[in-house]
Amino acid sequence: MTKIIKQADFIESIRDALQFISFYHPVDFIQAMGRAYEREESKPAKDAMAQILINSRMSALGHRPMCQDTGIICAFIKIGMDAKFDKTNLTISEMVNEGVRQAYLDKDNPLRASIVMDPLGSRKNTKDNTPAVTHIDLVHGDKIDIQLAAKGGGSEFKSKFTVLNPSDDLVDWVLHKVPEMGAGWCPPGILGIGVGGTAEKAMILAKEAINQPIDIQELILKGPSNKAEELRLELYEKINNLGIGAQGLGGLTTVLDVKINTFPTHAACLPVAIIPNCASTRHIHFELDGSGPAVLTPPDIKLWPEVSWSTEGSKHLNINKMSKQDLENLKAGETVLLSGTILTGRDAAHKRIQDMISKGEKLPVDFHGKIIYYVGPVDPVRDEIVGPAGPTTGTRMDKFSDLMLGDQVGIYAMIGKSERGPETIESIKKHKAVYFMAVGGAAYLIAKSIKSSKCLAFEDLGMEAIYQFEIKDMPVTVAVDSTGNSVHESGPKIWQEKILKNKIGGIPVKIQ
Repeated sequence: MTKIIKQADFIESIRDALQFISFYHPVDFIQAMGRAYEREESKPAKDAMAQILINSRMSALGHRPMCQDTGIICAFIKIGMDAKFDKTNLTISEMVNEGVRQAYLDKDNPLRASIVMDPLGSRKNTKDNTPAVTHIDLVHGDKIDIQLAAKGGGSEFKSKFTVLNPSDDLVDWVLHKVPEMGAGWCPPGILGIGVGGTAEKAMILAKEAINQPIDIQELILKGPSNKAEELRLELYEKINNLGIGAQGLGGLTTVLDVKINTFPTHAACLPVAIIPNCASTRHIHFELDGSGPAVLTPPDIKLWPEVSWSTEGSKHLNINKMSKQDLENLKAGETVLLSGTILTGRDAAHKRIQDMISKGEKLPVDFHGKIIYYVGPVDPVRDEIVGPAGPTTGTRMDKFSDLMLGDQVGIYAMIGKSERGPETIESIKKHKAVYFMAVGGAAYLIAKSIKSSKCLAFEDLGMEAIYQFEIKDMPVTVAVDSTGNSVHESGPKIWQEKILKNKIGGIPVKIQ
């Protein structure tokens, strides 16, 4: 019997599902992160995971985004050939986009619009996060199967692709590429691997893979039954043996699971794609059968693991009285609680500053002696000062770092996530500056340390404008100190050595 799917139910389901995943982690992800937290022995990595888990619980209770980057929407729509819509005035993609539009403009929980049109030209923000990237397939049956994912830029654009020779070692290629991904994808997370098909098919396979349930521990217990499962187990162990750890700080867990999808391919090649899911993993799967919109059941908050996170032992730094000597006293790996006045600025603001200086124009803000935070917050609601306001990837600002640290601009320090490149590290060392790392995936938690916000310049850039934040005890880690020591370089090396030294028969043992 032909099922009639109401267009309104389809759109409502997309809208509700995107709101749902903005503040609810999948339970399997939270429980896997909880197991990794309990096992972790690297203090910086354990602290980072604690912040991610606490942030996740806060977001679930507060119905606010777990990450300020609320993602680009990817939709996989499988339409039963016997299903019908009650209206045909909108295409499937248009219906998806209408659901996205309504979700991102929701007045109670507005989500950050990050999509820009004309990517080679004006790069003007579409203001409602449309269009989504929609994949449509016709299948047997009379229902509509929908998978939605909201992919943040930090993880989505760390994706890798190659075409191997059939005789090449896939594991070696993956182990070579994962360190190249750096920490911008906010590990620990899930790696999706697509093998086969054509170039675009391999990427789609990898994207679909990261939406599958986490079950690596069950696979370890039962053992592999095919080549793909053998590869999953081998990669899971060997990637974690790299010691990259949470946020790239060095530790026992870099991936929570490795998922592999395959497809027949040409005899002469082996296309392989990697796409990671970050610490703000957001995806959902549901069906429409004509009985109404999707029913989304909130997870029991008791399923979130109990974690302890203390700032005891952290150094306190009053930014308003900060001197170069204060920064020189900080060492890579130390935790610091920042209080005082900071400025914000991301890619667009940095580019405009650079252009103004090249034209001899006066900057609208005095940056000398200040800290700049790489952030693009979600809009605030109700009594919030700002919405969730976690860090963006610091490496994107590397091309501007020497200018910003130099006399013409004169900042003293930077806050972001992930590692910095070698030229930026040299500039930090030259200027006796510091790069602080805040935890990616802890945006709602970090926002609680922001006590006031004021736009100072470039208001037309929206979330990328320059704001002044007054902060109180904002938790950060010294990622690169004034001597050029980088915890993103030293941490993984230390933990890779510890892991390999203390492994017996492939089973990790207690590290002293």
